[in-house]
Amino acid sequence: MTVVGWVQQGCSIVKYIRWLAVIAAVMIVAPSLAEARAGAGSSAGSRGSKTDQAPAPTQTAPTAKPVERSTTPQQPAQQPATTAAAPQAGGFMARHPFLSGLMGGMLGAGLLGMMFGGGFGGAAGILGLLVQVLLIGGVAYLAVRLFRGWSAARAQPASPAYAYLASPGPTEAPMARSGGPLLVGSASAQLAITADDYTSFEAALSEIQTAYGKGDLGTLRGLATPEMLGYFSEQLSANASRGVENKVEAVKLEQGDLSEAWSEAGLDYATVAMRFSMIDVTRRIADGSIVEGSDRDRTEAREVWTFLRSRGGKWILSAIQQT
Repeated sequence: MTVVGWVQQGCSIVKYIRWLAVIAAVMIVAPSLAEARAGAGSSAGSRGSKTDQAPAPTQTAPTAKPVERSTTPQQPAQQPATTAAAPQAGGFMARHPFLSGLMGGMLGAGLLGMMFGGGFGGAAGILGLLVQVLLIGGVAYLAVRLFRGWSAARAQPASPAYAYLASPGPTEAPMARSGGPLLVGSASAQLAITADDYTSFEAALSEIQTAYGKGDLGTLRGLATPEMLGYFSEQLSANASRGVENKVEAVKLEQGDLSEAWSEAGLDYATVAMRFSMIDVTRRIADGSIVEGSDRDRTEAREVWTFLRSRGGKWILSAIQQT
């Protein structure tokens, strides 16, 4: 092969390696860009004592992925309540073998004495008979006392291992809005959710996505918990490191319903399944070229969001779960 041939072959190999590098870069970046909106691609946050539990299924989201990242410590598995020991099978003698053996031995000895002509007391005569009668009477008296005590203990109802009081609160009627989707209430909710609450959830969805698209951490600070704000900051920093920025605009709730609502530790929680559409586009910061999405076509997402509030306070985002 001539020198020119070697050079041409070397150039071909270099081009092939470059193409492989481009393909590898696309494969690495594409998954993160395809799920570029706030909280997309992962399930993170806290749902109080329900963080490790799956949200109740709804029509909008029959299933949801478990929380993968959370600052809430994992709850220890609850031990089953200790139940009273079941009474042993058999009669009183079967449950007290020592007493039954003692009485049987005495009776057996007396009967053997009578069979061999020694009388009931054997060689001891009348004195032995009296001693045996007294012993048998004492054992019988002790057996009756034990039997009465056992019967009384069995008749007394065992106190419960723990007490749990719960009174599910009433749920409000679904929020009616003309010409728009409905956020539907849940019959299993323990906290009443009003029409104003549903409006707050829908507004938070739009405000959070829009603020995330602008990289506005100051606005997000008033819309989400510090934990969720940290996750959003990580996503925005990762985008900046790749030289891209994500814009989310014109967010619209298409369908939603309430999964769960409850109170604990002075806080109210509400988990809502939402299907929403938006303009979601990712551009290169250097030249503004589109890397992922479209600035004209709407994309759709389906997620489960959990909000919390202090009593009488404002609802803020505390968790996002993928479906």
